[in-house]
Amino acid sequence: MRTAIKPTLGALALWAASVTASVAECARTDYLDHSFTTCTATVGDDLRLFLYADETKVYGNFATIDSALTREGKKLAFAMNGGMYHPDRRPVGLYIEDDREVSRIVTSAGPGNFGMLPNGVFCIEDARFTLIESRAFAQDPLACRYATQSGPMLVIDGQFHPRFIEDSDSRLIRNGVGVSSDGKQAKFVIANTPVNLFEFARFFRDHLDMPQALYIDGNVSRLHAPGLRRSDWGVLLGPIIGKVVDAGRPAQ
Repeated sequence: MRTAIKPTLGALALWAASVTASVAECARTDYLDHSFTTCTATVGDDLRLFLYADETKVYGNFATIDSALTREGKKLAFAMNGGMYHPDRRPVGLYIEDDREVSRIVTSAGPGNFGMLPNGVFCIEDARFTLIESRAFAQDPLACRYATQSGPMLVIDGQFHPRFIEDSDSRLIRNGVGVSSDGKQAKFVIANTPVNLFEFARFFRDHLDMPQALYIDGNVSRLHAPGLRRSDWGVLLGPIIGKVVDAGRPAQ
């Protein structure tokens, strides 16, 4: 008869650590006849916004950011387009990078998805992520290390944006971000199949349990997820948001 060997506490701790380290940052999910990819950032992660590689030239794509990060011994764990932008790639609305306000907040209604109020601001603070309606932010600004404004809000305090139409035939590849109720997690999502705004919002609220979610963009939506062997190309981007990790860390 073989004698069972009980693992030591040290061995259990090493096993738990290895399991935690192997959890994928990005994963595909099928939900109600659509496919989505979700990437997760947690407070304490090195989550940044990127726009200009120098005073005049935008990064524009994921490869140029990765190349710049190698000087720090870093790389992108995942990234996606991080906000709407003008033809010259300047941000539309509020944009804060490394504590510096590059573009001011816009609170007026206007054409297109951005102007479909309420829109919102995704803010990376020192100890939490915040997703807040733009006019509320303008009245009482937060201390954001990084921030990007976009619109419309997808989910507002657990409710869908009032102008969404459930059976709308306006379906695109879209991306957005949701924030958990405790502000400790941010979920970045890109639709792998065309969805309307209601379907996209439903994935955040009903599948991911995100009480706040913000639409980032559609049509130009791009994802860099090396752990999934995916890096989208095809358009010069404006703001890009990405999680930065040590260059020697395996892709997850």
